[in-house]
Amino acid sequence: MVSLLSCCGMSARAQVAPSAEGRQFSLTVGGIGSAFQPDYDGGGIPSTSPNRLYGLGGYVDVKFTRWIQGEAEGRWLKFNQLDNITESNYLIGPRIPIHTYFKRVTPYGKVLFGFTNMNFEFNEATGRFTTIAYGGGVDIKVTKRISVRAFDFEFQQLPTWYHNQGLYPYGASVGASYRVF
Repeated sequence: MVSLLSCCGMSARAQVAPSAEGRQFSLTVGGIGSAFQPDYDGGGIPSTSPNRLYGLGGYVDVKFTRWIQGEAEGRWLKFNQLDNITESNYLIGPRIPIHTYFKRVTPYGKVLFGFTNMNFEFNEATGRFTTIAYGGGVDIKVTKRISVRAFDFEFQQLPTWYHNQGLYPYGASVGASYRVF
């Protein structure tokens, strides 16, 4: 009887790493393509632009634990300009996974802070403006290291844009990432 209990005890320790002690930290880098409505079409007045801006960007996700994560992103919206109006975003903040489905699909929410560089019509002026971005999306794990950012939406606030008027660009991105470690 004693040998039977000792065998059961030995087989119970066959797990590689206890789930509570498994590695949590990871670093993921990725690239995105974006389409944004800049909420500006010239004249110093916020208004819906007839042209959407398109651009490329990159992001870094850092996972410390399941619930403590961060994201940093840069986006350069330079294509399909109206009168040379462009935007570039540099943002960082918390990223919160909502739930993981089928061990591969992870929807998330995020709130990012940083700044936006704008180039105004006909290259007459440039400016740097505080930016707050609220967003979310879905990441799909393709392999152990590669994921697809199937959808990412952001609503941005530039609260002190011009004469204390706000500017509210919004847009969507898609991309892919590689988990470094």
